[in-house]
Amino acid sequence: MSSSARKLPERMTTAEFLRWEGDGSETRYELVDGQLVAMSPATSTHGTIQANMALLLGSHLKGCRCRVLTEAAVTPHMAADTNMRVPDLAVSCSPDVPGEVALTDPILIVEILSAGNKQKTWTNVWAFASIPSLREILILSSWSIEAQHLCRDAAGAWPPKAETIAAEGSVILASIDLTFPLRDAYDKTFLVA
Repeated sequence: MSSSARKLPERMTTAEFLRWEGDGSETRYELVDGQLVAMSPATSTHGTIQANMALLLGSHLKGCRCRVLTEAAVTPHMAADTNMRVPDLAVSCSPDVPGEVALTDPILIVEILSAGNKQKTWTNVWAFASIPSLREILILSSWSIEAQHLCRDAAGAWPPKAETIAAEGSVILASIDLTFPLRDAYDKTFLVA
C-alpha cells in the first residue's frame, strides 16, 4: 500500500460505496456482499477482446436509443444494498443521465474470462442474472476462442446452463438483434494470428 493509500472500510453499503472517494491509490474496486474487492488489471488479450466487443456493439447500436458502456457499475437485484459489480461491457436503452454512476437497467452484459478471474466472473454472472431488465449475458474466454451465452426465454426464465459457442460459431444477441462471427471478438489477439 502506498503512503497515500487510506485504510479500506471493513464493510459498506451500496450508498456508501457510491459516496466513497477511494483509498488514495489507482486501484479500482467493486462491492461484493458489502466487501470491497480489488479489480485486477486486464491482460492485453482481455483488453483487446473488450475493445473489439465495444466496437461491434457500438457500431451496431449507432442511430438507435441503446448504448454500450464499458465497465459500468451495475447493481444486482438480489442484495442490492451491498453489491455493485462492474462488468466489462453493458448495453442499456435508457438515456445517459448526467452524474449517473450505477446503471439500473442493462439489457445485455458482456464479461471476459481471464484465467485468474474465472470464479469471480461466474459469481458476478449469477448476480447479474437477478437484474429484472437483463435479457442476455455473453461470457468470452480470453485463452481460447469460445463463448458461453445465457438468454432468458419468453417467460423470463434463465436456462439451466449456458450455451457454448465454438470458434467457428456465430453469436446471436437477440436483445439487440445482432449476429456476428465469434472470431470477430478476437480480432488482433494471439488467438487468431
